[in-house]
Amino acid sequence: MLKRLRNLVSPPAAPARSTSGVSRLLRNHPPAVEQRAALLAGKNISYTLKRSTRRRSIGLRIDDRGLTVCVPIRASEKWLHSVLQEKADWVVEKLDGWQTRKPVEMRWADGETIPYIGELLTLRVIRSLFDGHAHRHGSELRVFVANGDGAAHIEQAVKYWYRREAEQLFAERVVHYARLLEVAPRAIKLSAAKTQWGSCTAHGSVRLNWQLIKLPPRLTDYVVIHELAHLCEMNHSAAFWRVVESACPDYARLRKELKAFSLGAE
Repeated sequence: MLKRLRNLVSPPAAPARSTSGVSRLLRNHPPAVEQRAALLAGKNISYTLKRSTRRRSIGLRIDDRGLTVCVPIRASEKWLHSVLQEKADWVVEKLDGWQTRKPVEMRWADGETIPYIGELLTLRVIRSLFDGHAHRHGSELRVFVANGDGAAHIEQAVKYWYRREAEQLFAERVVHYARLLEVAPRAIKLSAAKTQWGSCTAHGSVRLNWQLIKLPPRLTDYVVIHELAHLCEMNHSAAFWRVVESACPDYARLRKELKAFSLGAE
C-alpha cells in the first residue's frame, strides 16, 4: 500500500536526454568565452575567445591580459583562422611590446630599489617603534617598521611616503602651469586609476595619478599641462593641442615617451 502511495505522489521520472541531443545543443550554442591557443608567426599564442550576438566582424585586442579575440556568435573556424593568420605578425609584435612594458614586480625588502622622480632609491629598512615612517636620505629611502621582515609593512610605509611626496610635487607644478595657462582648477586630487595618468572634469577638478611620482619630472609636467589644458578645451581638438603646445612645445615627444611606461599595481 505504501509503495502504491509513493508512486501516486512522486513525479514521473524524466526521460533520459540523448547524448546526441546534448552534442547538437553545444554545437548550436558554443560557449560565450573560452581559452584557446594558435600558432602565429612561429609562436604558440594563448588567447581569450569571446563570442557576441552584437558583433558583425572579428576584432582583436591586446592589453596587459594578453590577446582577446571577439567574434560574431556564428563565426566559422575557417574565418577565425584566416583573420588570426593575417594579423599574426602584428599580434606577436604587440604582445612582445606589452611584455617589455610590464612593470617589474617590486620586492619590498632592505637593499631593493624603488623608482622616484625618474631615479632609483635604495630601500633601507630599519626596525623601530615608529612603525610606518619613511623619509629620504640622499639616494636612500629609510623605512622604519616595527616588523623589519614584514613586506606588507614596508610596502604600506613606502606608498604612504609616495603619496605624501606626490601631493607636494603636484601642487607645486599645478600652481606653476596654471599661471602660465591662465586657468584656475577648482581642486587637485590624487588618483589611483589603473589606466589613466590624469583626468579633468567639466567642473574643473583635476586628478593626477600618484604613481607619476615615480616618473621623470618632464613627464609629470606633461600630464599636468595636459589636464590643465582641458580647462580651456574639454576635448582633444586641434585647439586643445595648441594650448598644450603653448606651455610644452615638445609635447608630442613626451606623449610618446609616456606611453612606454605602464601603470603598476597599486
